[in-house]
Amino acid sequence: MSHYHLYAIGNALVDTEYEVSDELLSTMGVSKRHMALIDTPQRAQLLTHVQSLHARRTGGGSAGNTVVALAQLGGKAFYSCRVADDTLGAFYTQDLQANGVATNLTHTRPPEGQTGSCMVLVTPDAERSMCTFLGATAQLDTSALHPHDIAKSQIYYMEGYLAASPTGLQAAVQGRQIAVQNQVATALTLSDVSMINFCRAGLEAMIGDGLDYLFANEEEAQTWCGTTDLDAIIAQLSPLAQTVCLTRGPKGCIVVQGDQRTDVPAVPTQAVDTNGAGDMFAGTFLYGITHGQTPAQAAALANRTAAAVVSQHGNRLTAAQMQALHTEFQKACA
Repeated sequence: MSHYHLYAIGNALVDTEYEVSDELLSTMGVSKRHMALIDTPQRAQLLTHVQSLHARRTGGGSAGNTVVALAQLGGKAFYSCRVADDTLGAFYTQDLQANGVATNLTHTRPPEGQTGSCMVLVTPDAERSMCTFLGATAQLDTSALHPHDIAKSQIYYMEGYLAASPTGLQAAVQGRQIAVQNQVATALTLSDVSMINFCRAGLEAMIGDGLDYLFANEEEAQTWCGTTDLDAIIAQLSPLAQTVCLTRGPKGCIVVQGDQRTDVPAVPTQAVDTNGAGDMFAGTFLYGITHGQTPAQAAALANRTAAAVVSQHGNRLTAAQMQALHTEFQKACA
């Protein structure tokens, strides 16, 4: 009997989201749609540009969003991460607990320092650009792992952003080894084009000799494969995992299993903020997979929750919203 449907490892980041113009984004020197790592002086400089703007603060981190989505739907999740002994660290730990996610943070006292944070800059076209200050999560290491809980989980999920951290990568790969030794399914999200461009070797280490589930959006897939030809992309990604989920925004998603391809249409929506869309898709899809749904059904539900999260500002929905979407989906399938 599994303790958890999903065990994930990733960065613990508190998101602070701002609505900005394209002009301001350019003035700040931020690359649109992508994630950039920043240090303390850069963070201070960027904050001077947005100090007069309204800010929304939420728990974040890519894999953190994914485990919360799964837990809100009723799944059981564990999250390995690292925060500091500060206000943001306490906020992040309490946020996970409030969403029903178990975590290593409740078993040890956090170190001194600063908890990681992410400035999320949303432009009028709904695109999100992220400036990430890793803080304490830069030292995420194998001490965050709970081997017993990995061994008793259905799926072990790795956040691709950890490819940028030597210790975080080591922890992710060690956790993967534990999962494989205990016949636990493995999953990875490629996370961002910047990880592919600058940390590809780390992502390849997480892929190892193959995964059970791989998540990528279309831009990430194109960058990984060096082509925009969809058939060539599918041919390159398919050997990397038993199931590949290629998300394509308003074009829906493609689920690839060997030589079988399933196109799952998007749910029409007016996007205002794409922050968290991929994380939401992964969490919902993995909930569906661990609760008896076929990959096509899981992707259809995931498209529905992803459409809902991009139709509002913020990287997450409430548990009530997630439950309502699930209920609507079940009625539609009946």
